[in-house]
Amino acid sequence: MLEELKKKVVEIAQEADRSGLCKHKSGNFSIRDKETGYVVVTPAGIAREKLTYRDICVIDIDANVIEMETGLRPSSEVMMHLEAYKTRPDINSVVHTHSRFATSFAVLKKEIPAVVYEGMSYGGRIPVAPYGRPGTRQLAESVIEPLKLSNAILLESHGVVVVGSDPDDTLLNAHYVEEIAEVYFRALLINGGKEPNVLPQSELQSWAYPSEIKFDKVKRG
Repeated sequence: MLEELKKKVVEIAQEADRSGLCKHKSGNFSIRDKETGYVVVTPAGIAREKLTYRDICVIDIDANVIEMETGLRPSSEVMMHLEAYKTRPDINSVVHTHSRFATSFAVLKKEIPAVVYEGMSYGGRIPVAPYGRPGTRQLAESVIEPLKLSNAILLESHGVVVVGSDPDDTLLNAHYVEEIAEVYFRALLINGGKEPNVLPQSELQSWAYPSEIKFDKVKRG
């Protein structure tokens, strides 16, 4: 069932692991099938390098497990994914990582502002969801309000959640979150703790492909 989506979830999870966004079985990943509404999600307790698409679980939006081919249970944090999908009907992918720089700000309950332009890709600023113990309803519900503000949020004392309509773009934005968190950290360090300049939301929304680039003379075919 939903084999192509399962393979894509494995691809995303393993790339996140290889790139250092999460390590040692931490983090979890899901994709929602547009036709059935089912969610394919990584299982609990398996190293990413050993993960296969047959290990991926299928669950419905009401947390009924539809398929667990190899007997591995869905991530204990799957309720958080389901709440994200309920809150944001426009999204089809959720990436949860424990990337180090961003998680450092999550520990401090400090949101990350848009200090560089790449922040436009996920909404500009990264708000912080209040603490919830992993695997609880409290954690799941903590993401509801912050996800109304941004496609990227911090989980207090926990990690990062990034959502999007496309799995590859969602993972890319998770990388942007970590890179911007590092830039922000270094800017604060260099500046003696003083806040750096932040790009206003109006500036982030003003980007357009340069009109000076003309395509009239492009040879077709």
